[in-house]
Amino acid sequence: QVQLVESGGGLAQAGGSLRLSCAASGSISSFNTMGWYRQTPGKQRELVATISSGGSTNYADSVKGRFTISRDNAKNTMYLQMNSLKPEDTAVYYCKASSLQSDATLYTYWGQGTQVTVSS
Repeated sequence: QVQLVESGGGLAQAGGSLRLSCAASGSISSFNTMGWYRQTPGKQRELVATISSGGSTNYADSVKGRFTISRDNAKNTMYLQMNSLKPEDTAVYYCKASSLQSDATLYTYWGQGTQVTVSS
């Protein structure tokens, strides 16, 4: 059983900052890839940023240079530092983790999401 719990969402003004956390029930070293996605009503969930077990990161163009994804293996937690927030960043942010099993099956887990609202 794997549980991912997001926290840190809330209200921010344009230009402000928030840090999202994703706490895993187990060691995050067991996940090949972790990432943050976001979703607005009426829109499909979109990738924000990913980080591999080796530390390789990838960002959506819309957040490049403003957001930073990181992980703290000791705390079994992944973070998303969100700076220079824009109203268009408003969304529910979800934590995602995937694990490649020995049979080559990729398992994906999702958190419940945390709301981020950015006012202009």
